[in-house]
Amino acid sequence: MDFRFSDKCKCWYAIAGVELNARAGKRILALEGEGGDKEHAKLALTRAVIVSAKRYPSVALSVAPEYVQPPAEVQARIEEEQALKKRLFSEASPESYWLGQFDPPVETTVSAVFGSARVFNGVNKTQHQGLDFHAATGTTVRATNAGTVLLARNMYYEGNCVVVDHGQGLLTFYMHLSEFKVKEGDKVERGQVVGRSGGTGRVTAPHLHFAVRWQGIYLDPATLLALHPP
Repeated sequence: MDFRFSDKCKCWYAIAGVELNARAGKRILALEGEGGDKEHAKLALTRAVIVSAKRYPSVALSVAPEYVQPPAEVQARIEEEQALKKRLFSEASPESYWLGQFDPPVETTVSAVFGSARVFNGVNKTQHQGLDFHAATGTTVRATNAGTVLLARNMYYEGNCVVVDHGQGLLTFYMHLSEFKVKEGDKVERGQVVGRSGGTGRVTAPHLHFAVRWQGIYLDPATLLALHPP
C-alpha cells in the first residue's frame, strides 16, 4: 500500500482493493512499519476485513464479428499489444503522484457497471472490468487524478486508449477515444483533458470505458470515485 499524510486530519491513509472474483470471507489486514520518536520504534497493526459475495448482471451485446473471432491477419497485432501492455504495466512508477479524491472522467451518467458478464454475439467472453459512461463522440475526457501518461495509442480491442500511471501500481484507463489530447510520457494533473470520447475498438456505440487497475488487478471504478480521502 501507498500511505500518505493528510494535514486536514493529521492522519495517514492509503488505497487498497480486492479482485473481482475474490472468494467471500474474512481476511486479515496486517500493517507493519517504523515511526515515532523513540529510535524509529516498530509499529504493527492488524484488522479483520470482510469480503462479501456479490451478484453481477449478464449483458448481451452485438459487435462487429471480427471483435468476437478476430481474423488470422490481426492475431499477431493482438499478441503484440498484449506483450506491450504487460511490459508497460511492469514499468509503472514506484513513486506516487495522486493526491486526494479521484474525480469522474466525464460529466455524464453510467451506462454499464463493473463486473457484468459480457456476451458478445451470443458468445460468453469476459466480465466487464470497468465502468462505461454515456458519452457522445467528442465528449471531453479528463484525468481523474495526477499522474504520467503510460500509454496513448490505438489498440485493437480498446480503440484509442490512454492509460495514466498514478504511481505504485495504480493505473486508470480511458478507452474508445476519438481523439488524443496527450502523448506518452506527459505529466497530467487532475481534471486535465486527455482526449475526446468516441467509438473506436470493440464497441456497440460511442461511449467511454473507464477502468482502474491496482497492483495487477482491476477494481470497481465506482468505488474509487466514491472515496473521499481526508
